[in-house]
Amino acid sequence: MARSRFLRTVAGSALLAALSGAAWAEALPKPEAPFAGVIDADRAKSKPDLPKPPAAPKNAPNVVLILLDDVGFGATSAVGGPVATPALEKLANGGLRYNQFHVNALCSPTRAALLSGRNDHQVGFGTVAEIASGYPGYNALWPKTAVPLAEVLRRNGYSTAAFGKWHNTPVREISPTGPFDHWPTSLGFEYFYGFQGGEDSQWEPRLWRGTSPVEPARAPSEGYHLTTDLANDAITWLHRHDAGARDKPFFLYFATGATHAPHHVAQEWIDKYKGKFDQGWDKLREETFAKEKALGAIPADAVLTPRPEELPAWDSLSADQKKLLAHQAEVYAAFLAHTDHEVGRVLDAIREEGQADNTLVLYIVGDNGASAEGALEGIGARAADGKPAPLETRLARANELGSDAFYNHYSAAWAWGFDAPFQWTKQVASHLGGTTDPLIVSWPAKIGDKGAVRGGFHHVTDIAPTIYEATGITFPDEVDGVKQLPLEGQSFVDSFTDAKAKSRHTVQVFEMVGNRAIYKDGWWAGARNLPPWATFTEKWQSAPVGEAHPWELYNLDADYSQSKDLAKENPEKLKELVELFDKEAKRTNIYPLAPLPDLYSVKDDQSPKHFVFREGVNRIGALRGPRTASHSHTITAEVEIPAAGAKGVIIAEGGKLGGYTLYLDDKGRVVYDLNAHANITGHIAASAPLPAGKATVIVDFVADPAESDAAAAARRLGRAAQPGTARLRVNGALVGEAHVENLFADYHETLDVGSDLGTAVSPAYAVPNAFTGKIQTVTIDLNDAAPGAAGSTQAGK
Repeated sequence: MARSRFLRTVAGSALLAALSGAAWAEALPKPEAPFAGVIDADRAKSKPDLPKPPAAPKNAPNVVLILLDDVGFGATSAVGGPVATPALEKLANGGLRYNQFHVNALCSPTRAALLSGRNDHQVGFGTVAEIASGYPGYNALWPKTAVPLAEVLRRNGYSTAAFGKWHNTPVREISPTGPFDHWPTSLGFEYFYGFQGGEDSQWEPRLWRGTSPVEPARAPSEGYHLTTDLANDAITWLHRHDAGARDKPFFLYFATGATHAPHHVAQEWIDKYKGKFDQGWDKLREETFAKEKALGAIPADAVLTPRPEELPAWDSLSADQKKLLAHQAEVYAAFLAHTDHEVGRVLDAIREEGQADNTLVLYIVGDNGASAEGALEGIGARAADGKPAPLETRLARANELGSDAFYNHYSAAWAWGFDAPFQWTKQVASHLGGTTDPLIVSWPAKIGDKGAVRGGFHHVTDIAPTIYEATGITFPDEVDGVKQLPLEGQSFVDSFTDAKAKSRHTVQVFEMVGNRAIYKDGWWAGARNLPPWATFTEKWQSAPVGEAHPWELYNLDADYSQSKDLAKENPEKLKELVELFDKEAKRTNIYPLAPLPDLYSVKDDQSPKHFVFREGVNRIGALRGPRTASHSHTITAEVEIPAAGAKGVIIAEGGKLGGYTLYLDDKGRVVYDLNAHANITGHIAASAPLPAGKATVIVDFVADPAESDAAAAARRLGRAAQPGTARLRVNGALVGEAHVENLFADYHETLDVGSDLGTAVSPAYAVPNAFTGKIQTVTIDLNDAAPGAAGSTQAGK
């Protein structure tokens, strides 16, 4: 009987141990190991045993994940493109080039898929965070069911750090007060330094360290540039890690804002590309295509796809147009070359520390195809209504492209040129130009076939499972009690050492702003929606989604560049794939297609109308503060002026490319200035300084009526001018009135009380222009439902 009980106890213990082992392998956090020391009343007979922190598998590699922004497949010299990228070439020559690697055609979606291993819509990023909407596939709310790659690595003994662009936080959560649940430091990264959102100035960015706002250490005139700053910070972090935690492997995510617009780069880099694009985009494609083949970066039987009819031929342009647009490409090329240099510095730091041999580098050269969002003319000098300035004005100021004067971008046709040999560009998920970018993989300790090219279909969701296999870490089925969505991607570690390894990724769905596609076993079906320059406009709001262009069909196994549409020849295969798209769309939260953003359709009875700010409040983002640019409103400032007088900013929102500011000039006079797209659109100034003591300053802005609902919608999108009348009152007396051409606040900047951070709204002062008096409160009241809505009031009249 005793023996039976003993056997049952042993068997139960073995079963419990087996179950415990299974739980250790499949769930996070891993259970703490039991105390293995000895405890006795006599300390001489006791033996300590400290709990051990999580440890990575033995000899697990460091992992460096690099992601550039808006780089076309055919842009870099590493694959035959026109932009010299020696650091990338060096990495590729010592590793592997993957030429059928796919991304998600827009920024946030690619990043969410990359850092989770799931499809973008499954984790709430069916589009960029700025145009989120209230559907599971589009709400920009990273779910607990999709544990990030960084979090899994961190809990398995890795040090983790992220640098650069973070585009996966809901816009309404970007503020010094959070919430921080969807920030990098809550998604697995122990350290973060960079910016939030889709783009920012390379010269004067809005930066965060962890969750704290910080200002750039230097001014542009002192040599500051964001990419250089990010590289410096990453190198410092690497040195600190090497000094204090060399026994731990690290995961470093380096995601530049480059080469997304604005194309900001120093003149010395631009000078290197003078005259290099005078041949135009049509000839550029031919030159790049020939070099891609000569390098072996694409198959020998690949076909160069023709220019879309929506884009002009280079030879159809005037001489002045060619001069301006060629220079746009020179600036972009310089920006990309500079980025290569800075990324190279980070890689060199790893080599100098002796860490390169066992460091797995996965370098994705673009989060989507090259960007056609600059429209047909590109972006440079603008008029007050946001439309391009006349050609002669733009050409006269062309030498300022790349400087801090503009948020400049090149013509959409250059994007097509840099995407050679594929069709279309960023946003266009139906075609390879929007979804294909080079992937360079380096791991000196494991990769022997140095400089080789790898084919086979791979997708950005494959990166996470590849890293898990390479590091020896088991992906958890459960994290903190939450059952996890399975990984969508497939590891391609076998291709590191086997040139004949076949891709295990056989089905993949794509969708972006109505452009959609499905891949299955070498076949691709895609349907295009609007061209990229028409997205996020009033046309996008009214156009039926997906009705403009029929589905197309391609056999990518025989047609690498997607050059021959087989839809008419093989209708059955097309039907099969369209049905598969519908099935995958339902499974992965793609429907509804291209929902309109809630950002611009919040009901007025659901949003606050009254805001109170106090001195020192700053870095309030566009969706956390009052939406003054789309409402009539009243600003009331209660201030106190010392006997010696005061000067400086009371409140400012926006920056030099759009915003308003209420300040005291050097003589102590109240001034209200507005600018839109770097044009002064309104100015009111008091004639006498504010007297010492308490004072009340009021600004009333009454929006002009909109001509139509479409015009009002366009104003909400910031795509049309918001004119109105402004009145300035000091201690109850009207001191000035002016008609404002356009009230427009650059959403990349913020609302600040008592200073103007970032860039200056008014050219009359330099930032931060801190207020030298005392601010009691600044209140803002929104007075109508929408721009130009009926029943607008004139509060304080």
